[in-house]
Amino acid sequence: MPDKSPHTHQQKKAGKTIKQKRADKKAKGPIEGAPDPVAHLKKRS
Repeated sequence: MPDKSPHTHQQKKAGKTIKQKRADKKAKGPIEGAPDPVAHLKKRS
Protein backbone atom coordinates (compact mmCIF):
# COMPACT_ATOMS: atom_id res chain seq x y z
CA MET A 1 0.00 0.00 0.00
CA PRO A 2 1.49 3.36 -1.00
CA ASP A 3 2.31 5.99 1.59
CA LYS A 4 -0.30 8.76 1.26
CA SER A 5 1.07 11.05 3.93
CA PRO A 6 2.06 14.53 2.74
CA HIS A 7 5.73 14.96 1.98
CA THR A 8 7.68 18.17 1.89
CA HIS A 9 9.78 18.39 -1.24
CA GLN A 10 12.84 20.54 -1.16
CA GLN A 11 12.92 22.51 -4.37
CA LYS A 12 16.22 24.01 -5.28
CA LYS A 13 16.12 27.71 -5.83
CA ALA A 14 16.06 28.48 -9.51
CA GLY A 15 18.63 30.83 -10.96
CA LYS A 16 17.69 33.95 -12.83
CA THR A 17 14.59 33.87 -14.96
CA ILE A 18 14.80 34.45 -18.68
CA LYS A 19 13.35 37.93 -18.22
CA GLN A 20 16.03 38.79 -15.66
CA LYS A 21 18.80 37.47 -17.93
CA ARG A 22 17.50 39.51 -20.86
CA ALA A 23 17.23 42.64 -18.73
CA ASP A 24 20.81 42.22 -17.49
CA LYS A 25 22.08 41.65 -21.02
CA LYS A 26 20.22 44.72 -22.31
CA ALA A 27 21.51 46.87 -19.45
CA LYS A 28 25.12 46.01 -20.34
CA GLY A 29 24.60 47.22 -23.89
CA PRO A 30 26.68 46.37 -26.93
CA ILE A 31 30.15 45.28 -25.89
CA GLU A 32 31.72 44.89 -29.32
CA GLY A 33 31.00 48.49 -30.32
CA ALA A 34 28.59 49.93 -32.83
CA PRO A 35 26.73 47.27 -34.81
CA ASP A 36 26.86 47.32 -38.58
CA PRO A 37 23.60 48.99 -39.72
CA VAL A 38 23.61 47.08 -43.01
CA ALA A 39 24.36 43.63 -41.57
CA HIS A 40 20.74 42.78 -40.81
CA LEU A 41 19.44 43.66 -44.29
CA LYS A 42 18.82 40.84 -46.72
CA LYS A 43 20.66 40.77 -49.98
CA ARG A 44 18.20 41.50 -52.79
CA SER A 45 18.78 40.26 -56.29
